[in-house]
Amino acid sequence: MVYLDYNATAPLRPEALEATLAALHSVGNASSMHHLGRGAADRVDAARRQLADLLSCAPGEIIFTSGATEANNLALRTAYARGGLLVTTAVEHPAVLEAARAVTAEQPASLVVLPVDGDGIVDLEPLDAALHGGKVALVSLMIGNNETGVLTDLVPICKAVHDAGALVHTDATQYVGRLPLDLREIDVDLLSLSAHKFGGPQGVGALFIRRGTSLPHRPLLVGGGHERGWRAGTLNVAGITGLGAAAEAARLQLAHEAAQTAALRDTLEAALTAQIEDCRINGALVPRLPGVTSITFPGLPADAVLAAMPHVAASDGSACSSGAPSPSHVLLAMGHSRDDADSTVRFSLGYATTQRDVERAVAATTEAVRHVRSVMAATAEP
Repeated sequence: MVYLDYNATAPLRPEALEATLAALHSVGNASSMHHLGRGAADRVDAARRQLADLLSCAPGEIIFTSGATEANNLALRTAYARGGLLVTTAVEHPAVLEAARAVTAEQPASLVVLPVDGDGIVDLEPLDAALHGGKVALVSLMIGNNETGVLTDLVPICKAVHDAGALVHTDATQYVGRLPLDLREIDVDLLSLSAHKFGGPQGVGALFIRRGTSLPHRPLLVGGGHERGWRAGTLNVAGITGLGAAAEAARLQLAHEAAQTAALRDTLEAALTAQIEDCRINGALVPRLPGVTSITFPGLPADAVLAAMPHVAASDGSACSSGAPSPSHVLLAMGHSRDDADSTVRFSLGYATTQRDVERAVAATTEAVRHVRSVMAATAEP
């Protein structure tokens, strides 16, 4: 297999596997006061420091969760309780969009969904209107899109939102561990992440809550004082330990991995656009995550193209929406037709992708497209 589906989940880094296994071989509840419990707590504390080093924040600003979906839900539910509008965008992950609809269900008019342009860039005029039109509780904008890789410049947005007295949340699931992220410079109040996107284990993530942020205490899970009361439940020591090890490995290799992945992504795009007629790169003219490319093959169903190259692991959109009958809401928001949205494949590369992987993917994709075109042409003949 050629694995080019890092945005769905990245392969477990060796450092994370080793750390997770070591924690699994140990016993102890991190809340217990005896020696073994303290050992488990020490692992959690070390992981918190490792993640804080990756994010350039304080360890005490990190709350461990089961992943970004839980972190997103906790962030939106808590911040919306401040009162006011909840503002987000049309291209957010369902973990934000559906959570936003859920928390505003009793007052749907309090949810503002910002449009994007053809490149996937957020239209800031409606944001400015919302900020000056009434009280805003929270603005939630993802920093890197999971389908197209398109980036959002949060620095000026944070300033405008804070000047209006509102908070900023970002779903940084696809960004953390792939590009440098300094929370001393990007002044978001809340940030969500998942370990498995940067080489940690599945089922563990975190919510960053900036120290001093004024938030009502509204945990999703109650029944204990874990994580300073923000998230009840026995800590996933092994998963958290693996998250920390992955964060440390990503931090040490970040510059090299980002440059290498971007170069391989560019090679993939150049080869496919040269060899396949009419294919189109979505968001190609704006800054993107280094390893993500969204490619439309007009008239060719993405599921058929993927089926014709079974040895390449790629996606026809977000893995979290797999099997859904509707086309990509991200591409529709960018102005694509339903047919084009259904004809789009996402390749996502990462830290372990090689030149050989790209070469094999180009050959397989080119052959798959030719095969599907041939079959469709034959089927269309009278």
